[in-house]
Amino acid sequence: MGINLSDIVTLEPRTLGDFSGKVLAIDAFNTLYQFLAIIRQPDGTPLMDKRGRVTSHLSGLTYRLSNFVAAGIKPVFVFDGEPPKLKARTIEGRVDVKRRAEAEWKEALEIGDIATARSKAMQTSRLTGDMVDQSKRLLELLGIPWVQAPAEGEAQASAMARVGTAYAAASQDFDSLLFGSPRLVKNLAISGRRKLPRKEVYVDVQPEEISLEATLSNLGITREQLVDMGILIGTDFNEGVKGIGPKKALALIKKHGALEGVLAELNVDIESKEEVREIFLHPKVHESVDIEFKDPDPEGVRRMLCDEHDFSRDRIDTALEKFVDARSSQKQKSLDRWFGSG
Repeated sequence: MGINLSDIVTLEPRTLGDFSGKVLAIDAFNTLYQFLAIIRQPDGTPLMDKRGRVTSHLSGLTYRLSNFVAAGIKPVFVFDGEPPKLKARTIEGRVDVKRRAEAEWKEALEIGDIATARSKAMQTSRLTGDMVDQSKRLLELLGIPWVQAPAEGEAQASAMARVGTAYAAASQDFDSLLFGSPRLVKNLAISGRRKLPRKEVYVDVQPEEISLEATLSNLGITREQLVDMGILIGTDFNEGVKGIGPKKALALIKKHGALEGVLAELNVDIESKEEVREIFLHPKVHESVDIEFKDPDPEGVRRMLCDEHDFSRDRIDTALEKFVDARSSQKQKSLDRWFGSG
């Protein structure tokens, strides 16, 4: 799930329209997991086609992306490659969480506790290799570019934002800031009216933007010190020091300047600290990537979603109109710039 810095960063509210004309490098795995968790039946069952194949990820990509492009956003999906070896502990822990949640989901269904069932079901999401391949295929049919990262998708998205290929990295995790993205956009894939877990309360979730430069300035630290804070708190690549949260980590790092002084004061050690620093400060990424937005293939999309996975043709046609209109609008703007009009 990445590191949680919500207590110490300043999040600026945004709308989809605020990102019109901007390229956003979207953490694909993070976003697809959001779709798999949220897009479910009331009892927690994911959306499926007639053959019992999960389609929540395809639904999310189609309908959420149609809203993105209608707002003028240029999304690029960045897929994870091989995870660092230090992430194995986190991956194993997530598998255990899913197993427990699946058992609790079934128990809740048996006693008719639908609210609990849905809440537990959201924790069981699994992103398979087939789902990843399906997602890439659908993106290509929609004319949306994707990038295969050599390692962490967030690191690659952050690198693209650093060199200006993208305006920002988009993810629900704060790790992009540690990876050096100048901007992080949260809630992009889940904006709108959402029900709070196990409560009959609905809230409006809006996109939020965080500036790395403003965050570091407000906290009075460097990016290297932010990484040291993350290591203290605990990341996907290391266990933190028990009892250390964002505020305490900030105070300790400002007091000592670096991780080593903090660990000496606390009389503890984090054996993997140098490796984790290297993952965040010098991640394995493609320094340069080529992205190209193409015309959508409406018939190809219909064959995949309607013929193969039983989506409603009317709903898919409505979504496709947004992709076609957005692409036409981009072409017209390019022509206007070329000929000096507008």
